[in-house]
Amino acid sequence: MRRGLAVAALVLAASLARAAAPPEPDGYRQEDYRSPTPATLHGAETVTTPEAERLWRAGAAFVDVLPRPPRPTTLPPGTIWRDAPHDSIPRAHWLPNTGFGVLAPPTEAYFRAGLAAATDGHLDTPLVVFCQRNCWMSWNAAKRALALGYRHVYWYPDGTDGWGEAGLPLERLNPAAP
Repeated sequence: MRRGLAVAALVLAASLARAAAPPEPDGYRQEDYRSPTPATLHGAETVTTPEAERLWRAGAAFVDVLPRPPRPTTLPPGTIWRDAPHDSIPRAHWLPNTGFGVLAPPTEAYFRAGLAAATDGHLDTPLVVFCQRNCWMSWNAAKRALALGYRHVYWYPDGTDGWGEAGLPLERLNPAAP
């Protein structure tokens, strides 16, 4: 009962936030990636946490596009660098840095290959794209998946924030291999 009330409160809060959401741009977002996102993505279905959970339980492909900070170039020689851990939705494919507005050709190829791996190469596989709340990276990546011909794209704008707040499991992920 308590979990149900918490989920209902989160859905209501998300609905209110979406009411003041910015409009969809014509192209990809090019800057200020951590800011309020549109309520919709033309061609994709925007899903709430309960809807994302239903898709997850049904076996949809989940793709996390949270960026991965690069190793600083100013570290002294011999410094050991460890990437920050990343917790995400179990079974998701983490394709970091693929949600920017413009992708370098190797990053675009990595995104294409990652989507193909997540969906076993089937353009009809339900595909849920996410990042964190107020993250344009997931909006851009879902839009890019549509442009690549994926026919059942779901955009989950609350991402790992909404998932974790709902008490759903998270697991440590490593980036998908190139």
